[in-house]
Amino acid sequence: MKNAVKSLLTLALSLNLTVGAAFANESQLAYGPELLISRYASWGIDPDKHLASINLKDSWSRFTKKKDIVVAVVDTGIQGNHPFLINNIHVVKGKTSNHNYGVDFSTGRATSTPSDQHGHGTHVAGIVKSIFPDVKILALKYYNPKASGQANLDATIKALQYAVDNNVDVINYSGGGPEASVEELRVLKAAEKKGILVIAAAGNEHSNIDDKRHAYYPASYGLSNIITVGAHDDGLNIIASSNYGKNSVDIAAPGHRIRSAIPQNGAGYMTGTSQATAFVTGVAAMIKSKHPNMKFDQIKNVILSSSLKVKNFEGKILGAGKLDAGRAMELADSVNGQLNLSTTRSVANH
Repeated sequence: MKNAVKSLLTLALSLNLTVGAAFANESQLAYGPELLISRYASWGIDPDKHLASINLKDSWSRFTKKKDIVVAVVDTGIQGNHPFLINNIHVVKGKTSNHNYGVDFSTGRATSTPSDQHGHGTHVAGIVKSIFPDVKILALKYYNPKASGQANLDATIKALQYAVDNNVDVINYSGGGPEASVEELRVLKAAEKKGILVIAAAGNEHSNIDDKRHAYYPASYGLSNIITVGAHDDGLNIIASSNYGKNSVDIAAPGHRIRSAIPQNGAGYMTGTSQATAFVTGVAAMIKSKHPNMKFDQIKNVILSSSLKVKNFEGKILGAGKLDAGRAMELADSVNGQLNLSTTRSVANH
């Protein structure tokens, strides 16, 4: 995996990938530029933030949707009729409605109404949508504040299994804990076998998760299909609460005072690696939508290899990299072109 990242990084450097939204022509954007500064948008996608943001505007100038992408948001639920999210809700069975907008595994008996009393899941889903406005969100609720840690873990495993069984494209899991689980690892390996990318939060204990005593799961399982995400602020500093690890945390993304959707049709701010994780999920989903034939490991390598090196991240993040959507899309285009050329040559030779 590390050799693959290095080879793609070499390609990224040879392509002289652009930095900054100034290169994006608004007339060529896949989505209206007003979405970058709407009441549900954060500094993480604001083109005026230049290097601090994820350079989303440049990514939109390169984007063409070719496939619907389903992202499973395993979280606290969602406000299914939120005005910012209502058109993005995806369900496996039946049609979306006020009585069917995901699956709630948090009470021991699965229902189709994963309501969000906490707000976290709606906020995370809103970030993913702000990056990829056409994304399909499958809301899978695992969290019950009245349940034990074990009960919440059991619900998480059921939610993950549901996502895998229904062949989602990406799983966003902005949660976790210090204890490994044989069953959780089993289902994540099943996702790996199916080629499903899992974007996981590094956690918010301000710990070095390279140290096994401070591991955070599922981020620390080390599977090839997991991208582990730390959080940075708009001053390009890793936020105080974010876990870190130069070998264990793959990339950093915006995670400080992020504005997004919250229940009761609102918009509000949250901070943490949960929010950072959703940024990476949005970019991964967008790449998969434009290049449906790219495998999970190729998308992972593209995102990591195109990350922008930040001196402040050295010793805390693998490659000291921050998410850059524009560079990622540019590299994905080049990698996909080479893959298509290779396939064409292979067919011609036979």
